[in-house]
Amino acid sequence: LCVYGLVGCGSHVTNSASQENDKQLTLMSFEEKTLPQALSFSGVEGALTQKAGVTNGKQALSLSYLARDNYKASFAIKPDTPWDLSSFKNASIAFDITNTDNRSIHLFVKTFDADGKVQTRSVHVPSNATQRYYVEVEGYDLEVDTGIRSNPNPRPDLGLPVIWRYGNKDIDTSKIEKITFGIQGIMHDRNIVMDNFTVHAGEDYDASYLKNLADQYGQRTTFEYEGKVHSDAEMKAQYDAEQNILDGKLMADRSRWGGWKSGPKQAGTGYFTTRKINGKWSLVDPDGHLFFSTGIANIRMSNTTTMTGIDFDKDVIAQRTSDDVTPEDSKGVIRVHDDALKTAFVSSPIRRDMFTWLPGYDHELADHYGYRRSVHTGPVKHGESFSFYRANLERKYGSTGYMDAWRKTTVDRMINWGFTSFGNWVSPDFYQNNRYPYFANGWIIGDFKTISSGNDYWSPLPDPFDPVFAERAAATVSVIANEVKNNPWCIGVFIDNEKSWGEMGSVTGQYGIVINAMAMDAKESPTKSEFMRLLKQKYGSVAALNAQWNTQYTSWNVLADGVELKEHNAAQQADYAVLLEAYGSEYFRIVRSELKKVMPNHMYMGARFADWGMTPEIVRSAAKYADVVSYNFYKESMHPAAWKFLPEIDMPSIIGEFHMGATDHGLLNPGLVHAQDQAERGKMFTEYMHGVIDNPYFVGAHWFQYIDSPLTGRAYDGENYNVGFVSVTDTPYREMVEAAQFVNRNLYLRRFGDVEK
Repeated sequence: LCVYGLVGCGSHVTNSASQENDKQLTLMSFEEKTLPQALSFSGVEGALTQKAGVTNGKQALSLSYLARDNYKASFAIKPDTPWDLSSFKNASIAFDITNTDNRSIHLFVKTFDADGKVQTRSVHVPSNATQRYYVEVEGYDLEVDTGIRSNPNPRPDLGLPVIWRYGNKDIDTSKIEKITFGIQGIMHDRNIVMDNFTVHAGEDYDASYLKNLADQYGQRTTFEYEGKVHSDAEMKAQYDAEQNILDGKLMADRSRWGGWKSGPKQAGTGYFTTRKINGKWSLVDPDGHLFFSTGIANIRMSNTTTMTGIDFDKDVIAQRTSDDVTPEDSKGVIRVHDDALKTAFVSSPIRRDMFTWLPGYDHELADHYGYRRSVHTGPVKHGESFSFYRANLERKYGSTGYMDAWRKTTVDRMINWGFTSFGNWVSPDFYQNNRYPYFANGWIIGDFKTISSGNDYWSPLPDPFDPVFAERAAATVSVIANEVKNNPWCIGVFIDNEKSWGEMGSVTGQYGIVINAMAMDAKESPTKSEFMRLLKQKYGSVAALNAQWNTQYTSWNVLADGVELKEHNAAQQADYAVLLEAYGSEYFRIVRSELKKVMPNHMYMGARFADWGMTPEIVRSAAKYADVVSYNFYKESMHPAAWKFLPEIDMPSIIGEFHMGATDHGLLNPGLVHAQDQAERGKMFTEYMHGVIDNPYFVGAHWFQYIDSPLTGRAYDGENYNVGFVSVTDTPYREMVEAAQFVNRNLYLRRFGDVEK
């Protein structure tokens, strides 16, 4: 066996005697009788094969991912000496994958250098197909900041790019230590064959691959698909045809609130509540009918805009004020004052060139320009935005009253598709529609002190022991209460979202809040001050703490001033858990307290945990104070391994976000969970929802989101996902609608069919 940098070969794959040519080199061969020693498997069975999937030579690597028995499973290539790819300009690692199953597989591909830097990507491999893929470890497409999560393919000659997700874009190509191929959270075993691992040098890039991406409707210019709009007349014809089937009539087994009219009736309270019935948690509608919340989140204009590459003189832009309770990414389409338009300049040519058409400022569609005073990621930190989706609504529904027509159509769609409620982040314009249940939402923002978990992806965490936090919480819920007006159609209220509470897998990840707080000065950090109080209360003397922590602090003042915790013995970790739960409990206690003061009839739905940003301690904290604990869970299935803790907290729980996406309709990025096409999206939606419905602790699940992300990336952070139930032209995805109708038509009998009337 001769595998460069692995077994029996030189450590440098750039050795001139080993190179096939100056632009390409074989990294790995499977032509010997045994598997290469550099391969390792976790939850995966590997073997050599001479059957389907061999693309180079006579043998390839067959892999069986045992997903049902493993929440995560992966296969790794780790050479005995790291690969040195530094002589390959714009280096990419390419490989062939054959999927021998009847369903696609979503693979996570990670590339590691010897210094611990990691690039994380993912890709879907279609069923019964062979594709060539590549991972760019160095090159222009990694370096350029476009404001799009996934760019067009810059190297079609190499195959299809494995889509970037997160990590270090500047790994050391002179010492590539390992590459892994894994799956997460799927219930069906998968079988693939891999072959022909090569490294390639790339030519200089032609930046034209980033130009002229979007047409006048915000669709991809070079891609045709079912439902693509080519004229305003087509769009209006779609509208007329759809209105003929949207009669606004609930499914036959529904109460007026969307509950199970045919099922056992409880005592109604006039508002939505929860109840556990025969071992299953349930929502209960205001009249007492069992209720399960299926719906779609993010039905608003806020996330429909994309950055145009234009900015204005900052002196003529109104800036944020300290009493603002709405984050920038939750604001709608707000055009700048006409005086600002006179100062327009191109701030990002790369973004400006993505559009084949944008309206002039005197055009009839110019009202769909907005402005972002700050963004999370992208080449510009602020600037002009444009909503193709809202412009298409005006084209479709007419220039007079198009938003009212859209809102009516949206509610009619939800009812026709069988959903029982809106999800989170529905526009407050729907709050008083009085014909469809919803969840209200808000964020707590302000000048309170913060603390870090070590992974502040969206923002640092609040310090709930700072009195200013409670003041800002009160300000937020006051605004929500004024919007809801005690309306019984409001099921509950979500506050905040996907905060980086901590990540399982390491002590520093799980207890980052505590470790970082302990490094702070107690005089500057209310959370640190509270931690000091709790430690003194437990130990009494610093000597007693030293005995357990194996430390040598001379006084409590030393700890109060700030200490760096590097060792974490069992006693320390036990204390970290107590401190972390105290921190979380104070956050959820304050939010609940302020909410119930002004909205006593509405449920507190928690902060929607991200699966990457929660710990057992924080979940227990939420369970003490939330009426329903909420989770955003982006996986292919509701794998039971992820939910073993639910019996322990025994709380009604809800999925706040999930989705699956594809690229068969021109979007450049499927989303966080990949599907092969729209048909598979519908199938995956059905299986996921059935997993939620069959779990006795869940009371609902909400798809994210209603509208596809903009092709050229949403203004806030560049998400460009095919995750909508409707496209940028407000065209419903037929396969998703049919899947939703199937799930929702059978919802209550599947969930409660064994409950006695």
